[in-house]
Amino acid sequence: MKKSDIQIFLAHASEDKPAVLALYNRLKQAGYKPWLDKKDLIPGQIWRDEIPKAIKASQIFLACLSGKSANKQGYIQRELRIALDTLGEMLPGTIFFIPMRLEECEIPDLRMSEVGLNLRDIHRLDYWEEDGFEQLERAITYQFKLEPEEPKQPLSVFNFEVVGVNAKGEQIKKESKQSQYFSEDLGDGITLEMVAIPGGTFLMGTEDEEIERLVKKFNWDGFRSERPQHRVTVSSFYMGRYPITQSQWKAIAATAKIDIDLETNPSNFKGDELPVESVNWYEATEFCKRLSRETKREYRLPSEAEWEYACRAGTTTPFYFGETITGKFANYRASETYAEEAKGEYRQQTTPVGQFPPNAFGLYDMHGNVWEWCADTWHDNYDGAPTDGSVWIKNGNDNRSPLRGGFWYNDPDYCRSACRTDGSRRGNSVYDYGFRVVCGAGRTL
Repeated sequence: MKKSDIQIFLAHASEDKPAVLALYNRLKQAGYKPWLDKKDLIPGQIWRDEIPKAIKASQIFLACLSGKSANKQGYIQRELRIALDTLGEMLPGTIFFIPMRLEECEIPDLRMSEVGLNLRDIHRLDYWEEDGFEQLERAITYQFKLEPEEPKQPLSVFNFEVVGVNAKGEQIKKESKQSQYFSEDLGDGITLEMVAIPGGTFLMGTEDEEIERLVKKFNWDGFRSERPQHRVTVSSFYMGRYPITQSQWKAIAATAKIDIDLETNPSNFKGDELPVESVNWYEATEFCKRLSRETKREYRLPSEAEWEYACRAGTTTPFYFGETITGKFANYRASETYAEEAKGEYRQQTTPVGQFPPNAFGLYDMHGNVWEWCADTWHDNYDGAPTDGSVWIKNGNDNRSPLRGGFWYNDPDYCRSACRTDGSRRGNSVYDYGFRVVCGAGRTL
């Protein structure tokens, strides 16, 4: 199912009509089919006839109540009564969003098992709060297992070469590949290329024996956050071919504010084709929101699972190149070694994106250059981690989020596909923090 298949009935009190109208427009912009009497009743139609029809045709009944209308629920109760009376005729899987606690609800049918309504399908959402729309989208995506939205234009194909190295850093293979992608036009000749990442299953994290070897060799206990190794199945999605560049950042940062202001040129190292850096988690998230608004497609930060799956691109070795990494193939502190490779050049700053060989999905700079923010909250290990690629929020530290991939200053062990930071504060804007975006179905646990 796609967003365009989902009709959302908006029940509301008259006091909240301006806010609900704004919600209607945002839902429509996001690709859903909202239904609101003020917008969708044709002149001459009688609401008593049309509203029951609209309710029956909806997959979601959304009761919109703010604090000022919480004690004036008559209109919403009447519509909900219609919904409950016609429950047997409504589309299978219809879900109800009620912005109040069930024990506070004055509609007794909602507390009666005889009505046949599965109470697990009743969600209390504070969608009037700052992140309310994101709450709503996550719940809808989870309930309906939304498919990635197809790009407006046909996918294009690009060709590239991948390389492989042995433990000595010697190139042992070169192979031609191709991937599909679409481009977003950000204006002034600036584009954002999004690569199609096929769904699949992989082993996330690092096995215990290898973790203990790494701890001993590199003297860092942080490797233990990569356990337990676990199998994850990821749905298909689109991911940025490169980290977000400074030119892409400037194009979106210049658009209207949604939640927070964005500096148009925050990076320490300047250059349009260099990755943007010195960006904190909140700023990266604001960028995604503005990009979503401008392109009318949902963009977000990747989950940790999506990031690692995309980085590995089917490989099980420490790096997508193979057993080790060299300064010839990535930007990091190559004066330090990981395995048996020779020392290489330490460049001491970011490099233009796309300068080094990509992985088998056609993604560049997944090792080194800049750390990349993920959407998850920080967890000290993978105990209880979701196995479906979800953004992992539950029971995490919501002041911190993981970063992935390592950066230009890091030793090579930090650049491994499985390596995680120990959870940076979301408000930190450091000259090694950047990000890339994803587009497509995803959910939050």
